[in-house]
Amino acid sequence: MAYWLFKSEPGTWSWDDQLARGDAGEEWDGVRNYQARNNMRRMALGDLGFFYHSQSEKAVVGIVEVCAQVHPDSTTDDPRWECVDIRAVAPMPTPVTLDMCKADRRLADMVLVNNTRLSVQPVTEDEWKVVCELGGYRG
Repeated sequence: MAYWLFKSEPGTWSWDDQLARGDAGEEWDGVRNYQARNNMRRMALGDLGFFYHSQSEKAVVGIVEVCAQVHPDSTTDDPRWECVDIRAVAPMPTPVTLDMCKADRRLADMVLVNNTRLSVQPVTEDEWKVVCELGGYRG
């Protein structure tokens, strides 16, 4: 299993929106960055991810699961752009802020800490465990 982080502006697509989609999940569409797209190409069914609110909150607020492998992005006719579908698994009991991640030396190499602009990013297993610990998630 691999781990990921999906960033979204809460005013565009929030954790509550994701929860409302239930087990059907939602297409993670609209990504127009090659590195983020390539990360989605590497995803497998059942991979887990952090749902991160960007902009004002800047915090991991939930856990999601990849529920459909990479496929054409329905928001464009351009064949270069693909996406996965994700479904909500659980809220993060205590949101884990970017500042908390930056303050924890165990997360010094985390992509989120070093490249806050990338919308879909890998998370190592060790980073996954640390962020879950910080947020009180025991899934």
